Amino acid sequence: MADAAAGTPTISTHVLDTETGMPAVGVHVSLFKLGEDARPIRLTQALTDADGRIRDLLDRPMSPGDYRLEFILSGRTVAEAEDDRFFRRITLDLRVDDVSRSYHVPLLLAPYSMTTYRGS
Repeated sequence: MADAAAGTPTISTHVLDTETGMPAVGVHVSLFKLGEDARPIRLTQALTDADGRIRDLLDRPMSPGDYRLEFILSGRTVAEAEDDRFFRRITLDLRVDDVSRSYHVPLLLAPYSMTTYRGS
């Protein structure tokens, strides 16, 4: 993956569980690039770490265009497949115009709401 410390632009995320006030550990996140026909092509996938973060989802140079972040919030294991979580999967489409900067997309989760924004 790209080296964020060396200044290589990245796409990253941070997932927080606002009900517990804790990072959301082990959330499965996939990054897709949307083709000209709007079909998603998966580039990478990873799990959020102990701090609820994935510091870099790119394993190649960033190119301009539309990307999709997909968060799988439920059913990652047999035990979780029967949980009662309201939001099961969240997809966020974003536009990358400036490939010289990084894009950070935090996700704040609550039982019946979510918030996201373009972070720094």
